[in-house]
Amino acid sequence: MNPVLPLAVLGLVDAAFSGFRAYAGRDARIRKHRAVLRASLRGLAVGSVLLLAPALAAGSVLLLAEDTDRAYGALADGGTGFLVPLGAYALAVGLSLAAYFALPYRASTLAMVVGLGPLTLARPLVVAGACAGALVAGGGWTSLLVGAVAGAAVLCVEPYVHRRWYAFPA
Repeated sequence: MNPVLPLAVLGLVDAAFSGFRAYAGRDARIRKHRAVLRASLRGLAVGSVLLLAPALAAGSVLLLAEDTDRAYGALADGGTGFLVPLGAYALAVGLSLAAYFALPYRASTLAMVVGLGPLTLARPLVVAGACAGALVAGGGWTSLLVGAVAGAAVLCVEPYVHRRWYAFPA
């Protein structure tokens, strides 16, 4: 299985959520759908650019490899190992979001506090676990390198969007 497409989708969805988190709490208006959409699109745009870094790292690994097929196989194995913790994390976030939107007010607030809050704080640990998964799954040091570049890219989206657009009150 080639993990590139699922990893790219997860990275872009995470970037959109990072843009939203960079904006969240900055505006007291009741109707702020446009501002939320704009913040999410900003995160998506920044994430799209930053996620070129792991693609370039993987391309460099393949260009510099003596045995391209072996290097591709190692990157694919590492990508699968990287995907497993991220997929479990995305499933937990998805279930928390579903509970937030589907349950009554008090229960949805509890889902937010118990689920989404701690999961947001755990993001860097999950990314570190994904990097370890890339190494352990047989990807080797090259997969760890590409995974670390990808992890740094997704973790940099929210701070960049915050500093670029939301650091000062409007």
